[in-house]
Amino acid sequence: MSRADSSRWRAARTPADLGDLMALWLEGGLASRPGYEPHWGPDDETTELIPTLAALCRTGYITTCSQPGLAGTGVNGGWWEQKAAVTGLVTDEALLDRLQRSAADTGMNTCVNHVRRRDGRQGQPIIVTTCDGQPVTAFGGRIRRADLALERAGTDRSLFAQILASIYLTIAAPTYGATGQNLWRIFQGTLGSRPCSTSG
Repeated sequence: MSRADSSRWRAARTPADLGDLMALWLEGGLASRPGYEPHWGPDDETTELIPTLAALCRTGYITTCSQPGLAGTGVNGGWWEQKAAVTGLVTDEALLDRLQRSAADTGMNTCVNHVRRRDGRQGQPIIVTTCDGQPVTAFGGRIRRADLALERAGTDRSLFAQILASIYLTIAAPTYGATGQNLWRIFQGTLGSRPCSTSG
């Protein structure tokens, strides 16, 4: 990571600061982000989702991983299926409630994980990618402090403490493939007048 980018991430003091920086990285305004390969931006499959993801980050749902709903033959010759899904950090309880209610109203699956509280909610991971019917990738599940430290390497201590007290929320379509792309449309109501993009 360049010194300029590293300095900007270290200067973040609030979740709002963090969300703004994540949005900038998604949009290409920053070359690197903590916990990700330096000088790499989002995967190509994420391109059409960037306006929505950036708007979510700026609203307070700081996304860390996402994918579109897809189905087709992969480079290995296997049949790959993906659920449209997103996971990320939420520190605002009111926003968390709105996101969960919106997901429930539209039939989406959710997983809530408290980062630090052992007695907090720890939802089960959601399988979001399969190959020939076998699980490949899951979103959600218990967050280990060691993993979070790697994901947020270089973060200011006070901000990291706020992250430790927060919640990770995963929202995933109930079905694989393009029909699950409705996931991205449900955020329009949650974000109010903020513009959202969908990939079909």
